[in-house]
Amino acid sequence: MIPQADQRPLVGIFWMLVTGVCFIMVTALVKTMGPRMPPGEAAFIRYAMGLIFLIPAIGALRAAHLTRRQWGLFTLRGFCHAGGVILWFFAMVRIPIAEVTAMNYLAPIYVTIGAALFLGERLAARRIIAVVMGLAGAAIILRPGFREVSAGHIAMLFAAIVFAGSYLTAKIMADEVKPGVVVAMLSIFVTIGLAPFAAADWVTPTGRELAFLFGVACFATAGHYTMTLAFAAAPVTVTQPVTFLQLLWAALLGVIWFDEAIDIWVILGGMVILGSVTFITWREAMLNRSVTPLAHAPKT
Repeated sequence: MIPQADQRPLVGIFWMLVTGVCFIMVTALVKTMGPRMPPGEAAFIRYAMGLIFLIPAIGALRAAHLTRRQWGLFTLRGFCHAGGVILWFFAMVRIPIAEVTAMNYLAPIYVTIGAALFLGERLAARRIIAVVMGLAGAAIILRPGFREVSAGHIAMLFAAIVFAGSYLTAKIMADEVKPGVVVAMLSIFVTIGLAPFAAADWVTPTGRELAFLFGVACFATAGHYTMTLAFAAAPVTVTQPVTFLQLLWAALLGVIWFDEAIDIWVILGGMVILGSVTFITWREAMLNRSVTPLAHAPKT
């Protein structure tokens, strides 16, 4: 019998399209808000507002009996993710939206490398080739020596690395704790981790900025939910290629709303990175192994 997930590929594709729209709205709101508010404070307010969406998970949190080791891993993941979110907010208002979106695809490449280094996963020749392709895609986007590599680009490179660390920790915890608890603990510890950065450079937010950040919280939560629906409806090998549309939408949004020129090298580099990630996903599915997390959502 064909698994239920294989019977509804169009449903999965639909929900992944909705996911892409939600995450593009996240990036659009953050970029429109501008750089007046420090990135640590903006990220803190967004996550603090997002805690309201954890109310349904209170029962699961109270029922979870976490060990000291699990508390430590949740803390580690939260602080890693907090650093990545700050870097993402910093980059979002300083470099074109299409470049942020394209470089966001690097996180799964780093996850693959980290899984081999720290989790003992075998890095076969095909996966090595895919990783090299992904890094080559990043080089195409940045083109060091041929264009200026700004602080925003450097921030996104490091953001992808720390997000990969967050994903690897989530991979460990997903085998031990219910998914709802993993998600809730991330939100709680990221909020705690961001608090000192927000307090150190606090700028009183305007009503407009608060409204934008609440919109970010809503769209990010909705995007993660619809992405879950997509993965439940169809195999990740079906939904994975759809994420490329986020790059196209980001490029169009940059042109129409932010007056940013389309850089063909960014599109090409993003396609190379996503192609390598899609190959890794397909190969892992064919080998029926546990696939490392490959979500391309903004980590907000």
